[in-house]
Amino acid sequence: MENFEIEIYSPEQQGSGSFDNGKIMEIKPIDFPGGTSQAKRIGPLFYWSWATARGDGIIAMHPHKVFEIVSYVLEGVVGHSDSLENKTRVGLGGAQLIQAGSGIYHQEEMYGEVTDFFQIWFEPDIRETIKDEPNYAQIENEEFSVESSNGVTVKSVIGNDSPLQIKSDILANDITIGASSNFKVNLEPNTGLAFVVVEGNGKISTEIGEKELVHKDFIIITASGNSEIVFSPDGDSSNLRIFMIQMPTSVDYPLYGE
Repeated sequence: MENFEIEIYSPEQQGSGSFDNGKIMEIKPIDFPGGTSQAKRIGPLFYWSWATARGDGIIAMHPHKVFEIVSYVLEGVVGHSDSLENKTRVGLGGAQLIQAGSGIYHQEEMYGEVTDFFQIWFEPDIRETIKDEPNYAQIENEEFSVESSNGVTVKSVIGNDSPLQIKSDILANDITIGASSNFKVNLEPNTGLAFVVVEGNGKISTEIGEKELVHKDFIIITASGNSEIVFSPDGDSSNLRIFMIQMPTSVDYPLYGE
């Protein structure tokens, strides 16, 4: 059997944080270096936060450099303002991309009763990216490619035929697996999968057996050889929704903090 590892982190094992006097609360599947999450970065996947706001909230203007930062809206509306004079809002299923390059200031804004969104940081080659002009892009939900087959819907969020393309070697998909259906992933050698259970409960079946999946669990899978992973919902009456990122476990450039 090839070297195969799977780690499951409950919300209690993930990091936490807040903004705007507690109006915005976060759990962090992957925290910043020195943070409280038990999971650590994998290759170019540097940071992952799941933020929830009850009512209007703001993360005030702050700087970024070099990292590629994706905000993906699960519920509600997220606003963006920056030093490039962009001021936009994006709704359910939409995404915002900051390629921070040589430097940018921005702030996030939340509106309405409930806002839920991921913010995920990816690390390209800092030695090159620091020379780039900063860039901001926004993609609406209807611009993303979606494929449905055999009770499974796969929305391509980053890479492949998605309009959201970044320099970091990343693929990301928003996947909904219908009741009584399953979804298979072939994991190539020296590649990692990281995913969050967005909705529902379920299980994964791998060469080392089955593992249960619970809402808001964060899971990391790595393997040194080819492996098949099968995802399925719990029972025959509910869906399982996961947001999955695939990345190399190592890159050919130095990473921040390593």
